[in-house]
Amino acid sequence: MSKSLKRVYACLQSAGIAADIRETALARTAQDAASALGCAVDQIAKSIILRSERSGTALLFITAGGNQVDLTLATALAGEPLGKADAALIRAQTGFAIGGVAPIGHLTKPRAWFDRRLLDFDVIWAAAGTPHHVFGLSPQKIVVISGAQITDFKS
Repeated sequence: MSKSLKRVYACLQSAGIAADIRETALARTAQDAASALGCAVDQIAKSIILRSERSGTALLFITAGGNQVDLTLATALAGEPLGKADAALIRAQTGFAIGGVAPIGHLTKPRAWFDRRLLDFDVIWAAAGTPHHVFGLSPQKIVVISGAQITDFKS
């Protein structure tokens, strides 16, 4: 088990959750994950990392697989200018590689926002720290564990 997957597993265990972690075919995109799991693309919770232009820190936007984060709305929510995070920043602050960023278990817990669309499902699926692993959980539990604020930020 990779260090990243272990960190997600430990985060779930510390929250008292026995999550359904599955190994999948390569699931770097929401559509890949949905196809592998046989679920709707919007049941995939994408963890989008943006960079604060002031502090250089990572901010997390957890969005439904079919949605895109609107940078103008995200910037307004954060109250500061945001830009694209590069792979080095994502790895350094989250501990995950692009394609495997989980909504939980980050090395440095980021400020986080959660797409309301995900609340339409009983179970959503998110990366579990690698491009080959996902976990299923209720959206409400992911909100609690991630510390995310439920809001709208999609285009």
